[in-house]
Amino acid sequence: MNRTLTVLTLQESVQWDAIVRSFKDFDVYYLSGYVRGFMIHGDGEPCLFFFEDQNVRGIHVVMRRDISNDEIFNGKIEKNKWFDFITPYGYGGWLIEGNGDSSELFRKYEVWCRCHNIVSEFVRYHPLIGNHSDSSGFYDISMLGETVAIQLSNLNQIWMDLTSKNRNMIRKAQKSGVLIYHGRYPEIYDIFRSIYNSTMDKDEAKSYYYFSEQYYKSIIDDLPQEAQVFYAELNGKIIAASIILASNRRLNYHLSGSVYEYRNFAPTNLLLYYVALWGFSNGYKTFHLGGGIGSSLDDLYKFKKSFNRGDSYKFHVGKRLYLEDIYQELSEIRENKERYNSNFFPAYRS
Repeated sequence: MNRTLTVLTLQESVQWDAIVRSFKDFDVYYLSGYVRGFMIHGDGEPCLFFFEDQNVRGIHVVMRRDISNDEIFNGKIEKNKWFDFITPYGYGGWLIEGNGDSSELFRKYEVWCRCHNIVSEFVRYHPLIGNHSDSSGFYDISMLGETVAIQLSNLNQIWMDLTSKNRNMIRKAQKSGVLIYHGRYPEIYDIFRSIYNSTMDKDEAKSYYYFSEQYYKSIIDDLPQEAQVFYAELNGKIIAASIILASNRRLNYHLSGSVYEYRNFAPTNLLLYYVALWGFSNGYKTFHLGGGIGSSLDDLYKFKKSFNRGDSYKFHVGKRLYLEDIYQELSEIRENKERYNSNFFPAYRS
C-alpha cells in the first residue's frame, strides 16, 4: 500500500464520515456535521486529513483560518495568503491506529502544511481518548487543565459518584416538581437559544459564545442522530436546557443555559443526572462534561466535578510552527497593537 495523505472538504462529507466512523475511538467532534456548524459560526474552513499505509493510519480534523481576516492585519497582509489551523471547538487531535511508525504520517503532514502556507497550528486533544501521546514527538504538548466524565457502567455507581451536596440538590429538584424531557424539534432549539443567550448575557460572555439561527439549524440538519436538547420544566415552564451530543457510545455536554430566577430549584443538576441515566439505558459508556472556562478550575469546573468525585481527565493542548519567519513577522505586527500577549498561541492572534 502506498503511503498516502488525503485531504477532504465538506463537499465530500459522505466519504469524510465513512472514514471517521472506521476509527475505533472517533467522537462527534470529528464528524462533518459537527464542523459544518462551526464553519457557519465563522471558525474557518473544515478539513479532514487521512493518512494510510500498510501499518499505520490516522485522521485529523482542523479549521483552516485565513489570517488576513483578523482586523489587526486588515490591509497589512494579502488575502488568502497565510493561514493557520485550529482544532474545532471542543476536542480533537490526531487519531492514529496501527503498530507501525507514524513518522511518515507527520512528515507528509508537515510538508503539506508548509506547501499550503500554514503558519501555525493549535490542537485541543481529547481528554477521554488521551490521543496527545500519539503526537508527542511532533507537537509541543502541555497539560492545560482537567475535565470531568461520568462513567455509565452502573446505575448505582452513577448515584454514588455524586457528591453528597449534589445528591441533595437533585432530591430538591425532584421534590419541587422539576421534570426532565428531551427532543430535537426546531421549537425546542428556539427556546434553548433564548435561555442560552440570556445565560451568556448574565455571564458577560464574549461574542464568540453567541450562536446564530443558522448554527442551530445546522445542528438539526447535519447532526440528526447525534444531537438533542434535554430540558427541565417546572409547572409547564422550561427553566433549563442543554444540548447533548451522542456518538460512538459517548455523550458530550455541549451548550447549556438556565433561567436565573429558578436557579434555587437546581434544574441543571437534575437534568445532567437524568442524561446520565438515559445514557446508561441506551448503551452509552461515558458522559463527558468537560472542564471549566478555558483551563481554570473555576465554579463551572467545580459544578461538573460534583458529578464524579473520582479521578478527572487531563486536558492537553499542542502547538506547532510551520513557517517560523512568517510567524515572527505577524507577531511583530500584532505586538505594535493593544491587547498583545506574547504568552498566547499563536501570538499574532493574542
